Amino acid sequence: MTNPNTAAHPDQYAQPNSKAAIEVRPEDLPIHCPTEGSALWNSHPMVYIPVAENGGEARCPYCGTLYKLTGELPPAC
Repeated sequence: MTNPNTAAHPDQYAQPNSKAAIEVRPEDLPIHCPTEGSALWNSHPMVYIPVAENGGEARCPYCGTLYKLTGELPPAC
């Protein structure tokens, strides 16, 4: 029996850290972890990942997922 307190379509969610790195486009910034589509049962508090501030790569301090910027770094504000 499916738990009614979980997502309606768990097969559409990704396991955290299932990829070596998550590619981030400049238009996706700012990015946060967990991302949309992460499983609800194993999520941690939402945290913004400073990809642009760290030269195009940064890891989530909670789960260690690596985020890599693809393309040009955005201009500094």
